[in-house]
Amino acid sequence: MHIQELLKEINTIYLGKPEVVELCFTALLADGHILLEDVPGTGKTMLAKTISDSFHGKFSRIQFTADLLPSDIIGTDFFNLKTQEFENKQGPIFSNIVLIDEINRAVPRTQSALLEAMEERQVTIGRETYLLPSPFFVIATQNPIESSGTFPLPDAQLDRFMMCLNMGYPESHYEVQLLEEIMTSTRRSTNLSISFNELIEQKKSISNIIISKDILQYIVDLAGATRSHRYVETGVSPRATIALAKAARSYAYLKNRDFVIPEDIKHLAPFVLAHRLTLSIEGEIKTTKQEILLEILGQVHVPVEVGM
Repeated sequence: MHIQELLKEINTIYLGKPEVVELCFTALLADGHILLEDVPGTGKTMLAKTISDSFHGKFSRIQFTADLLPSDIIGTDFFNLKTQEFENKQGPIFSNIVLIDEINRAVPRTQSALLEAMEERQVTIGRETYLLPSPFFVIATQNPIESSGTFPLPDAQLDRFMMCLNMGYPESHYEVQLLEEIMTSTRRSTNLSISFNELIEQKKSISNIIISKDILQYIVDLAGATRSHRYVETGVSPRATIALAKAARSYAYLKNRDFVIPEDIKHLAPFVLAHRLTLSIEGEIKTTKQEILLEILGQVHVPVEVGM
């Protein structure tokens, strides 16, 4: 089954947010991770659960709290009194899809336990290193408004997320439809699913998507503009340019194209780059990260003829 069919099915369940769903699958196909930001009740957890239900794989949900320990996530070594030997107990991170609910409620020490897992697809427990299942996809949620009892994600952690998406409120007619389904108990789950073997096969096709040198130069020019912007203290790193190039290939695949066009980059850049920026004090007062990205997209030269 082509992943496009799955996208259509999910959009009949998760109402009114086809772009958000499409971007989540773009990241999934590009081996990236997603951070969903918005106020409570906008469907962040529901979206993550709906996506996980669409795959035949192991799913784990971790509720982050202030008293959560790194060992609660990655696992630990313990001494078995019966065998008189140390044994390893793997944590919930050993799954194909991991939903991390309210990631900013855990202390920085616990948040940092995800760094190795998200970047290198492995974790170190004691003296041993263990590979995580493949594919491995993290969907994290956080409420950016509430500050009580939360710990802002450090830049190193934010940089591990390929995209940061804002859900937004549903349009009126979709919210009415949602209420009708809830009141009449007709809310349903997805009837379609795809195996991870099928997903891996489709991901192989993405490596054949053409991304020209002109497009790569455009990506680098955008990154360079973030590093020299007057309101930006720290611009995006090469990790961000790699993420944008990978996401563009996946996005082109979902659009049934075998090549990347400049419009793909312009569409994806705010979601891939904005959350990685560190603004100056003046920038925090006068503008937002999204506004800076839109300004840069309007200033950087766009390649007209994309050489293949």
